[in-house]
Amino acid sequence: MQKALFITGTDTDVGKTHVACQIIQQYVAQGLKVVGMKPVAAGCELVDSEWFNEDVQKLTAASNVDAPAELVNPYCFKEYIAPHLAAEKAGAVIELETILAAYQQLTTMADVVVVEGAGGFLVPLNSRVGLADLAQALAIPVVLVVGMRLGCINHSLLSVESIKARGLILHGWVANHVDPEMEFREENVRTITEQLDLAPLFESEWVNNA
Repeated sequence: MQKALFITGTDTDVGKTHVACQIIQQYVAQGLKVVGMKPVAAGCELVDSEWFNEDVQKLTAASNVDAPAELVNPYCFKEYIAPHLAAEKAGAVIELETILAAYQQLTTMADVVVVEGAGGFLVPLNSRVGLADLAQALAIPVVLVVGMRLGCINHSLLSVESIKARGLILHGWVANHVDPEMEFREENVRTITEQLDLAPLFESEWVNNA
């Protein structure tokens, strides 16, 4: 049976790609054909006449399906800013239909498609729709990556509230320890677990050293 997950986060730079790759690797280890998808990537370099994005490359490296770049990453922009602003600066418009068409093609190539969003759950894609609309259109379970740092409890509860308000299934959440100096880490994980009545799928360590 076809499987898919939508990976979102409580904010940008909370380790969505790191967690998405871990999930991809778990499915690969089960003997499944798995492909990662990054519908919109902002923050790219031009290398040998092609746009290069680190997150997309990591997802591709973790996957065991060789899918066309235009399906894995339909929209790639130079500026590391909000997707809709990056598109505006590039003179482009991010269209939901384009992403959905690419996703549908990927589902014919793999047993599992892991779709990674950009920024948080409510980030706009254009003046009309955002990532939440994309998740709703895909109608696949959501994994929330919680960046464990000050404010994470509020951010995680607001995100889950928004996910459920869209009628989406929360597959689970991941406690990603992005701040090595965070105090009361275990207590914060316990609080979120109690508030959501849901233990994390796993805990991970990832710090953005950029």
